[in-house]
Parts: sequence; C-alpha cells; structure tokens
Amino acid sequence: MTERQKAHKVLIISPHFYPEDFKCNEVAFELAKRGYDVTALSDIPNYPQGKFYTGYGFFRRRRECVNGVKVIRTAVIPRGKGGGVRIFLNYLSFAFTACIRAIFMAIFHKYDTIIVHQLSPITVGLPALIIKKIRPRTKLLFWVLDLWPESLEVAGGITNPTILGVFERIAKSCYRNSDKILMSSSGFRKSICAKGDFLDKLEFFPNWPDGDLYGNMDYPIPSLPSGFNVMFTGNIGEAQDFEHTLDAFRKLKEQGVNNIHLLIVGDGRKKEWVEQYISENKLTDIIHCLGRHPLSAMGAFFAKADVLYLALKDSVIFNLTCPAKLQAYMSAGKPVLAMLNGDGAEIIQEASCGMSVPAGDSEALANALLAMSKLSVEGLAKMGANGKAFCDDNFSFAKNMRNLESWMSDNNA
Repeated sequence: MTERQKAHKVLIISPHFYPEDFKCNEVAFELAKRGYDVTALSDIPNYPQGKFYTGYGFFRRRRECVNGVKVIRTAVIPRGKGGGVRIFLNYLSFAFTACIRAIFMAIFHKYDTIIVHQLSPITVGLPALIIKKIRPRTKLLFWVLDLWPESLEVAGGITNPTILGVFERIAKSCYRNSDKILMSSSGFRKSICAKGDFLDKLEFFPNWPDGDLYGNMDYPIPSLPSGFNVMFTGNIGEAQDFEHTLDAFRKLKEQGVNNIHLLIVGDGRKKEWVEQYISENKLTDIIHCLGRHPLSAMGAFFAKADVLYLALKDSVIFNLTCPAKLQAYMSAGKPVLAMLNGDGAEIIQEASCGMSVPAGDSEALANALLAMSKLSVEGLAKMGANGKAFCDDNFSFAKNMRNLESWMSDNNA
C-alpha cells in the first residue's frame, strides 16, 4: 500500500450496496483492501424482496463499516412488490435524499474520485453532479450498466417525448461532466456517442465472474432429472423472454422429445406466469422450477448442468447489452446456449463456447437444443473449456482493477 493510496479518497455512489449483491461491492471492498479510503453512498437495502432487510430501517444501521468501506445509507421508499408506482417512488426517493446528502458530503469532505455505479435509473448520477459542481477538481468515473432513456422506453413502455427528453438531458449531463465513461458492454458506444462527443472518454470495463459463485461447491442441490439438462439461473423477469424459451420446449415435447430438460434456478416477477404456463401446457415433466438459492451455491448448480442457458428479448437496448450472466457461465467451463442478439451472441461465436440463436426465435432455439443434446461429451467439454479460457483472458476482475486504478490516478482523465 502506497502513501498515495492511503490518501486517495474514493466515493462510490450506487442505489445498491452490500448486503444486496451487486458488482460495486467487489470494487469497493477491493479498493479498501488495497488501501484506499472508500465510502459508499447507498440506500437502505430492500432489493429484490421489496422490503427493508432485517436489521435495517429508517432509524437503524444508516451508517456502518463493511470490509473497510464506510457505508452511508439514505432514506428511501422500498420497492414493495415491484409495481410501477412503487419502483418509481423508490427511484425518486433515492435521487432526492442522496442529492441532499451529497451537498453536505461535498462541503465537509474532499473526495479524489467518485465512481457512479449506474444501474437504473440514470438519476443515480445526480448526487455525483452536485459534488462535482461544488468540488470541480474531483474526478468522476461514470460506470454505465444500463442505457437511458432507452431503458425507460423499452422496459417501462414510456414513449412520451417530454419524459424521455428529461432523462436524455440528465444522461447527457452525466456523460458531459464525467472524466471517464466506463462501458460494461462495447455495444453501449453507439448510444453514448449519439448523445455527444464522448468517444475520448469511453473505456471498456466489462463484467467479470463473481467469485462468490463458487463459495459453496458442497451445497445440497435438489434432485435433478435424468437426461440432457439445460440450466437457467438468475432473475425470472420480462427481459429474459420466457415466452419464447418455454415455447421452444413446448415445441420439442410436441415432437416427442422428452429427454431435454429446462432447470430454472431463481426467482423474479415473472415466476408466477412461468409456473402457470408450465402447468397449462403440461410441461412439468421437462421444465423444473428449482427455486431461489444463494449466490455461493451457483457453482454447485453449474457443475450439474450439461448446458447453461440465457436469453434476452429482442429490443434496441438489449441488442447493445452483454449480460453479466454470460461471463459467469463461461467461467464455469460449461457450454453456453443463448437466445439473444448483439454483443453476447458475438462473444459466444468468437469464443467458440456454445451456440446462439436470434432473440425471440423459439423455432431456432428448439433446433439448437436438439443439436446440442446430440453432441458428444468431448464436444461439449471442448466448448466449455473454450469459454473458460476466453473468460480468463478477457473478463478477469484483476485486469479490471488494474485499469480502474490507472484511470483513478490518471491526471489527464
């Protein structure tokens, strides 16, 4: 640890921080481990359950130290059951209270670097703009994981030009005042540069496999069916296009194919719909919902799968996105099957780690499932090994941290 690291004060702004599970946790903890003075400005943890975590509240644990990181939590309205109004209020309340807190933080503290962990919504960047206005010499790194206002239009269904225009102006302001814009997907370049001359600020900061995935390889996973097991893990939501995924398995069953199974490990707003579809279409013998399990158990689940599966809907924003799940799958050394467009499909092809079909094409997915089920054990293993090697070379956490430290210390950033 150098004296410069000890003196370097870093503020990470994110609506989600430990005990919620997001990438910014690893960045914050690693920087603290390396000797930086790290503070996280976040909210009271309530994701994804929609209610405050046990032990947290408006008057409980609003300040704490976690793994050397000082955490300051602003008051928010919890997400509730995930309805549009409650999510909007959750977003708005964080933006408002975090901005108020940011004024006092800027007055009483001098941060060398601010890292905005920009998930939804883009308004998470507003507290950083306030601090930057008060202390203009503070370096701002804007870590983009979601595109706005595109997300509002695609995921939220909002097409009102006035509303979209407001969020586009916020995005432009965030990009304009940033010293570096960190892209989690190279496909984001087009959207970001369409909002201004920001090409010189762009840096590639891809997702990496979460180390906690393999924390408990002895986890007692549920009994799995015999046959060719295709496993999906993670959020069961609208973006994951379960309509076309389940339709592909329905087509296979209509063709008399009963040995290819879909194992769904996870939870989300779409779970009830998925379970109803499975029941109504009599697919309980080939599609199995295994429930939600801890992140540390995912490695144990991965090890039991023949193929790991992911999907994203066909939309402008998703076609520019490389989902973090892809890197997690590749790190497991298992072949990958995907129904998506854009960066994710290109990576699978470049790495020769599996197969991808166009987003929303259930017929092509059914054919790909059949094709992969007929591959030899050696052929599948080769795909898996290719993916792991590619992931190790291109998506390592250590490489990202080296780059991040370089951008933080670059006086020309």
